[in-house]
Amino acid sequence: MAQPPRIVIFAKAPVAGLAKTRLVPALGAQGAARLAAALLQHAVAQALASGVGPVELCVTPAPRDPVWSGLMPQAQLSWSDQGDGDLGERMARAPQRALAAGSPVLLMGTDCPELTAGRIREAAASLLAADATLVPAFDGGYVLLGLNRFDASLFAGIAWSTATVAQATRARVEQLGWSLQTLPTLHDIDEPADLQWLPADMQSAR
Repeated sequence: MAQPPRIVIFAKAPVAGLAKTRLVPALGAQGAARLAAALLQHAVAQALASGVGPVELCVTPAPRDPVWSGLMPQAQLSWSDQGDGDLGERMARAPQRALAAGSPVLLMGTDCPELTAGRIREAAASLLAADATLVPAFDGGYVLLGLNRFDASLFAGIAWSTATVAQATRARVEQLGWSLQTLPTLHDIDEPADLQWLPADMQSAR
């Protein structure tokens, strides 16, 4: 890798009725939003603490929206707008932009409190010897995708928020003939049953 990896955190504003809506039956809209904010802050803190490279927060709504005011350490982050389109189109733009600028990319979400600075460093190290690296989630999705190369097929036609996302992504990587490093599977916090995996310091955010 000629340049250090760029960590791109794909995030939705922690607003009631917008964020973590599948947790609303268990936590209520405000409780789900509070937890979303805690998860977002954790993801940013771990990305910054990993020290592997610059950290970009790719958000919806756009960074200029007042909802983001005071939520994040602005000086330590670069910000970008997810833009329009379906989830796959929005997800594809961030790694495409970073790779076009010559940086490998680690694309991560905000739903996994087990994705620590150490695990982010492990993912970055794995890109030294692979075209792509994947950190799967136990629900069948993934919590991090690292790329040294870009192809739109990794994001097009994926049935997002289903149990087939990681499997489909691995299949696309294999079809491209790329080398893939798969790291240990972690727990996402998406459904009420996932709340058991919240660390103690996040329980109060519920």
